[in-house]
Amino acid sequence: MSKKCPKDKSRDAELERQGWMRRFVADEPRLSEAVELYKSLGYEVRLEPAVFDETSEECKKCLLYQDCDKYKTIYTRSKKKRWKGKEPATIP
Repeated sequence: MSKKCPKDKSRDAELERQGWMRRFVADEPRLSEAVELYKSLGYEVRLEPAVFDETSEECKKCLLYQDCDKYKTIYTRSKKKRWKGKEPATIP
């Protein structure tokens, strides 16, 4: 999936204030694999519905927006209790 797909900027800003970092958009089986990986590294994981724009040329190229209900945006944040002041390794 292209990183150029539009984001819900107001939602991203709210989640960022809560300490969440937007990672990427995925569907199965990569979605479950990524969730498992992030959790194994000590991150909290949050899934939000993917946001696609029917008028976006990038989304039209992918044709993914036509069946976007199965796609989720992955957000992570470190578990503060587990890391006790140390930040976990960063994954792009």
